Amino acid sequence: MKKYKLQVFIFWFAFTVFVTCLYGVFYLASIGKLGDMPDFRQLENPKTNFASEIISSDNKVLGKYYFNDNRTPIDYDELNPKTVEALIAIEDERFYSHPGIDLKATIRAIVFLNTRGGASTISQQLARQLFVGVRSRNIFQAIVQKIKEWVIAVELEKQYTKEEIITMYLNIYDFGYYGDGIKSAANIYFSKEPKELNIEESAMLVGMLQNSSYYDPFRRTEITKNRRNLVFNQMEKNGFISSKEKDSLKNLPLELNYNPQSHRRGLATYFRSYLRGFMKDWTSKNLKKDGTKYNLYVDGLKIYTTVNAEMQQYAEDAVSEHMKNLQKEFFRQNDTLSTAPFRDLEEDEEEAIMKRTMRRSERWRKMRLAGKTGEEIEEAFEVPVNMTIFSWEGDIDTIMKPIDSIRYYKHFLQAGMMSMNPKNGHVMAWVGGIDYRNFQYDHVMQSKRQIGSTFKPFLYATAIDQLKLSPCDSFPDMIHCIEPYKYGNPEPWCPTNSSDKYGGMRTLSNALANSKNTISAQLIDKVGPKPVADLARNLGVSSNVPNVPAIALGTPDLSVYEMVGAYGAFANKGIYVKPVMVTRIEDKNGTIIYQSKPETKDVLSEESSYVTLKLLEGVTKFGSGARLRHAIPEDERNYIYKNVVTGYPYKFDNAIAGKTGTTQNQSDGWFIGMVPNLVTGVWVGGEDRSIHFEEIGYGQGATMSLPIWGLFMKKCYESETLNVSKEDFEEPEKMEIVIDCSKIKPTDIEDDSDDINDLLGIGN
Repeated sequence: MKKYKLQVFIFWFAFTVFVTCLYGVFYLASIGKLGDMPDFRQLENPKTNFASEIISSDNKVLGKYYFNDNRTPIDYDELNPKTVEALIAIEDERFYSHPGIDLKATIRAIVFLNTRGGASTISQQLARQLFVGVRSRNIFQAIVQKIKEWVIAVELEKQYTKEEIITMYLNIYDFGYYGDGIKSAANIYFSKEPKELNIEESAMLVGMLQNSSYYDPFRRTEITKNRRNLVFNQMEKNGFISSKEKDSLKNLPLELNYNPQSHRRGLATYFRSYLRGFMKDWTSKNLKKDGTKYNLYVDGLKIYTTVNAEMQQYAEDAVSEHMKNLQKEFFRQNDTLSTAPFRDLEEDEEEAIMKRTMRRSERWRKMRLAGKTGEEIEEAFEVPVNMTIFSWEGDIDTIMKPIDSIRYYKHFLQAGMMSMNPKNGHVMAWVGGIDYRNFQYDHVMQSKRQIGSTFKPFLYATAIDQLKLSPCDSFPDMIHCIEPYKYGNPEPWCPTNSSDKYGGMRTLSNALANSKNTISAQLIDKVGPKPVADLARNLGVSSNVPNVPAIALGTPDLSVYEMVGAYGAFANKGIYVKPVMVTRIEDKNGTIIYQSKPETKDVLSEESSYVTLKLLEGVTKFGSGARLRHAIPEDERNYIYKNVVTGYPYKFDNAIAGKTGTTQNQSDGWFIGMVPNLVTGVWVGGEDRSIHFEEIGYGQGATMSLPIWGLFMKKCYESETLNVSKEDFEEPEKMEIVIDCSKIKPTDIEDDSDDINDLLGIGN
């Protein structure tokens, strides 16, 4: 009896000591004696890095900015209920009944040494992710970590609801392949939003929570599938699915729809690159309430843009479709050219271009940083190495000298395209090049190229505004010289027509439609170059436009961005609206921290802008843009129509105002087209001006750029959601200038049929 009492005493004494010690350990942990512990402020606002999202006008995520954490938080109601059920079934069956520590599971884990399942609750796993870190291999440190997890888990349960804990856990977990959090993981593995995940997709992702690197669906497909099926077993055990459903689901394969997310992939890559610069500037000038700077890569900003994801996709598809086709022809024509892709260059000029490009390359920069001399680097560029190169048929693994790869990449024609609503300045689409991974120079805003005849509408608009000229007014088609020093030019300026044909009279409409330089010379002599340059500047052109007569032919170097913004005023009753790319910015809590304000300027009268539009409509009806409307029978089409003008015929019959542009030696091809609610500009050319087609039939704007516009607009018009206008441009209520030339009977007006044939390459 005494022995029994002694045993009872010893048991209770030991139990009391154990409980007291355990309480003491918990207490010491809670006050930070076993290592740093988060205070209540950290528990309320755990420090987590969130990616900043770029959101389109149609509410699609275009991309994200992040360093290592591609994480976008979501709310509980954005989760699929099956994801939550799968999580609870496999990770924490008694989640809704315990206070952060599951005593039953803990005792089981201690007794059976974790062989019958672990004891970590979802709350404990969250605590580890947020505050404790990777489990130490040192057993003492591991025990201390476990105790800290328990303490923090209990505190988290006090601070948050069960739903909030689940959401935080799924938001913070790293699923691999930059899938930080359930939203990124759903996007990357299945190209879906979390709410859209089906039960088998939810089960796979939840299964990966045990160890995402081990349960990698790409490298360990079968193991990941077995883990997913274990989730199904647990879901059945907990009554979330039936036995029949379980058996059916377990037979399904892993069906992934991989959508890698990086700064160089995805939609609107060039726009996102521009936006990064915009945000860098904005964050440098706008501070948080506490005086610190916003960090684009960790602060979880939401950047709402004007870009429409659907329209952006159409724009990128149009560029790819035409440029792939055009490039095939460019390669064909350069196949036997010894200096390809360069033309009209002396040997030393060609060598200078190659050396300049070599020294701007990433390979040169890295070798310089490694301490190599210029001579050593040049020698290395002559040694063949393994590399992957771009092609329109897909990337090619090959062995090539780096210097030869430079020449190879020089062959590729580039493109820039921007589309904008002229009423509010919202930029709807932005394509800065043909492939951002390989060609990162942006041809929308960064690149400035000679604009050719696309500048002429500024001249014509000035003449209309100053002189009240009508499209029906006629001018002699003859060489016109401006005498020396009249406008600062030291020598006589006597431009000729590209066709070298003259004679007869040309209406203003006919002259612009056929880009007659003789008429442009007469107009700029009448109004002077300064008012024309001033108009361009008032229309948002910030690049240099000199006050010289030659601007009448489009000698300035301007960007696609500037040209589209300027043309927008013609479609907006003479009011210039500065292009807008960002409508608002929100912080991670949804507070608006930036709201755009429109910047507008009255530049032209409504009448003058409308008359200019009617002139530009003539370009697409009977001028260099007529390809948009006519449909030559297939058996009558020449080689260019059959093989180079991608997507022909377009067969548009609605109001379209537009202008082509072609520069000297066909170095640049332009087309800017307008309908009442959309202005789109396209440029195509080589990286260097010496890279071009030999013949104008191939290198003109109507062949190089117009097809992109045509393909893009056809896709837009087929859309049921975009509502791109097919209406006429709105005529002003009061018109003094005559635009209906049928009411006037001018004499001796030159027939333009031959000009159209020359411009478009119809016939032989």
